Amino acid sequence: SGNYYNQGEVRKKELEQSCSLLGIPASDVTLIDHRELPDDPAVEWDTQLLATFVLKHIAAKNINLVVTFDAGGVSGHANHISLYTALSLEGWALSRTVYPLSPGCHVLLLQSVNLFRKYISILDLPISYLLPGDVLFILTEEETEQAKRAMRCHSSQLLWFRHIYLLFSRYMVINSLQLL
Repeated sequence: SGNYYNQGEVRKKELEQSCSLLGIPASDVTLIDHRELPDDPAVEWDTQLLATFVLKHIAAKNINLVVTFDAGGVSGHANHISLYTALSLEGWALSRTVYPLSPGCHVLLLQSVNLFRKYISILDLPISYLLPGDVLFILTEEETEQAKRAMRCHSSQLLWFRHIYLLFSRYMVINSLQLL
């Protein structure tokens, strides 16, 4: 629920505001508030518990596409890496007997890049284009501005380095994804 630094209630409202700006209705936002899944960049979450939550949600909403982090978690954040682990084939295998993967559901992994590439914004396009990947997603200028406005809704998390991220990160413009 985003309760790092005891800001859970503030972060829930920020998420709702951000999703609304992106056209995502509140009814499509699911928050998980579980003591074994704390919002903490140093804590690895329980793979089976997390996989069960995610698979249950996929089954309940008949979801056919999941986008998540790769093994690097884009920023090395332990919670992000835990999502990859839970959604990898090993994690799903633990929970699939209870919540089988919806037929036709695909998983795309957002590829982590090194620090140099992460902060060269649109200049990373030729590199991303030449490297192997299943999907190369490039935002228009309008989409990039919308994404930045949505990120700014999370004011409790906008520390100095996230302002740099908003200005220079390739992820605000370019996203390389790999099928799991």
